[in-house]
Amino acid sequence: MSLMFSSPVVTPALGSFTFSSRPRSNYIVMSAVRSNSASTCPILTKFQKDCATPTPYLRNVANAIADDMRDGLAVEGGGDLEMILTFVDALPSGNEEGLFYALDLGGTNFRVRSVQLGGKKERVLATESEQISISQKLMIGTSEELFGFIASKLANFVAKEKPGRFLLEEGRKRELGFTFSFPVKQTSIDSGTLSKWTKGFKVSGMEGKNVVACLNEAMEAHGLDMRVSALVNDGVGTLAGARYWDEDVMVGVILGTGTNACYVEQKHAIPKLRSKSSSGTTIINTEWGGFSKILPQTIFDLEMDETSLNPGEHLYEKMISGMYLGEIVRRVLLHMCETSDLFGHFAPAKLSTPLALRKYQYAQTFRFSFGSVRSIYAHP
Repeated sequence: MSLMFSSPVVTPALGSFTFSSRPRSNYIVMSAVRSNSASTCPILTKFQKDCATPTPYLRNVANAIADDMRDGLAVEGGGDLEMILTFVDALPSGNEEGLFYALDLGGTNFRVRSVQLGGKKERVLATESEQISISQKLMIGTSEELFGFIASKLANFVAKEKPGRFLLEEGRKRELGFTFSFPVKQTSIDSGTLSKWTKGFKVSGMEGKNVVACLNEAMEAHGLDMRVSALVNDGVGTLAGARYWDEDVMVGVILGTGTNACYVEQKHAIPKLRSKSSSGTTIINTEWGGFSKILPQTIFDLEMDETSLNPGEHLYEKMISGMYLGEIVRRVLLHMCETSDLFGHFAPAKLSTPLALRKYQYAQTFRFSFGSVRSIYAHP
């Protein structure tokens, strides 16, 4: 999920999001808990207490994030938040015309889209998109395997284009906007080196490599006449897409497989720019998923972090993003099963399997009765 905010002035801040079920759903769940076991309620009570975030606590977290933002703007590596320079100094105006492509890589799926733009009056004339799953094997394989797979799917996507809908100017090379939603040290609008993998990825041979060069080489190997013209983060892509329709949008927030935010900053407020131009504005990629201070971790957060690919890092992302929430829910439910008869006398086998509970499964539980929830975890 991506969020866009409109505001004439942007200052570092943190808001809290409260999710609540319908009264009827709450009644169903609580009555099921009472009927199953009296010992379950203390577990839930303790878990609720461990998860508590009273307003004063949230203010402290917000202040700590704001401090890290300022430190990250001052110097490279100044805080948990990297505050990455994106080299995006201009955002869409709505006057753009022509055929453009977008590739979004940042989770367990990647998305590709083509769009024909007709300027201010006609806006979007045609669009086509496709979403493709990335296997666990590719997520921990080699860079050649990952980018080769992406390039082959991208070539297939272009080959299926309907000539009447999408028109490429004669003599013009296809241009691709590459949304790469991992920490990158960007060196220009169309180049950047990977800092570290997150969100369960651990592709070998990539650290310190230019991710744009990796994709360009793979596309060339597959005979695809296309080049990456812009490398952006998913937050930047969200902000740019919203700015196309609304010139007041200043912030882009991602709440999906991972979490991140970017915003429009005045260049004179960025000390680490040094010799670069200090006039105008630029987009800052906060990489706020990396924030790891004074967070209210429960025993389940701590245990999951210890078994992750990057223990001790990106704790904020691990506590609120889709990549990890399913595993936290699984651990809580397993503990409840082991200390009570939540699902009967035995815990479902799949509930004992790490990472078996995916984000779409626990999201579904909000739409079913408690009896239906039982079946989600008890059956394949």
